[in-house]
Amino acid sequence: DDKVKGPASYFPSIEKKYGQPIQHWLDLVKARQPAKHMELVAMLKDEHGLGHGHANAIVAHVMAGG
Repeated sequence: DDKVKGPASYFPSIEKKYGQPIQHWLDLVKARQPAKHMELVAMLKDEHGLGHGHANAIVAHVMAGG
């Protein structure tokens, strides 16, 4: 079973909805580190208009070493 699981499972819908490659969002989060998880989620939501679930998936992926 090679189906993508966890936060990365959201990546195709994030790219489709927001029109940027996933690396764009990962780089934004990495550039703001060190920061707390919810601070990074808030940044993506407030400054870039991402929904909570999508923002959380991106941050979780970065925080897990992705």
